[in-house]
Amino acid sequence: MLQVENLCKSYPEFKLQNVSFEIPKGVIVGFIGQNGAGKTTTLKCIMQSVLPDSGKITAFGMDIAENEMRCKQLISFSSGAFEYYRNKKLQLICDVYKTFYDNWNQADFDSYAKRFNLDMNKRVKELSAGMKVKFALSLAMSHEAKLFIFDEPTSGLDPIARDELLDVFRDIVDDGDKSILFSTHITSDLDKCADYVMLIKNGQLVLTSGKDELLENHAVIKGGVDELTDEFIGRLVSYKRHQFGYTALIRRQNIQSSDKFASEKPTLDDIMIYYSRENG
Repeated sequence: MLQVENLCKSYPEFKLQNVSFEIPKGVIVGFIGQNGAGKTTTLKCIMQSVLPDSGKITAFGMDIAENEMRCKQLISFSSGAFEYYRNKKLQLICDVYKTFYDNWNQADFDSYAKRFNLDMNKRVKELSAGMKVKFALSLAMSHEAKLFIFDEPTSGLDPIARDELLDVFRDIVDDGDKSILFSTHITSDLDKCADYVMLIKNGQLVLTSGKDELLENHAVIKGGVDELTDEFIGRLVSYKRHQFGYTALIRRQNIQSSDKFASEKPTLDDIMIYYSRENG
């Protein structure tokens, strides 16, 4: 459905370096990493709102750079809250927005508007931050797209609204014909709905894995400072030293029978924190 190959983009203080991944049909992929790691730059390159320096992006068997308009009929993109045309009513914005798509589905939009309690007679400036997000997503999910790309879609939503939206995400991919790629810093959202997780650090993709496999293949460990030999540190993803010893993340394949530490299954928060930090 989507293939990204050796994507590169340079700025004076940041470089996206050889990012490659593939999104198959029927899955939800969570894209995580620190602020400034490259998540938004990657998504904007896919959508051609930022032109990459090199690399190839293919969607539905088409080169996006050469078939941008055709691809964008099949891709839905939303980036946070709807902040445009603040003095316009939602109904007018919807009426204009739908003219850009060949397969606009008014019934879908009306269903989302009802589900999210959108008042179409309100103006954008009258909406709360959460309602602006819901309006943006309602527009994005109503033109028969096959691939949904969302940048921080649950930002600004309360826990109940986030849970409701994640249910919508699962409904979208249930038929096996559609996929979702979304960036987030709220890893609990991924616990609820993601099939795969990608982690980016300093412009480089460092992890691409099934969510359950990722958690099963790592362990959070704890022990005394005297265990922190060079050989042992070399087996860790990273570690934190504290007054009473250390905590660390390790790949289970790097655990040896002679190791004496206590271990537990990590959370996605642990995965993101330890892969994103430096040792010490």
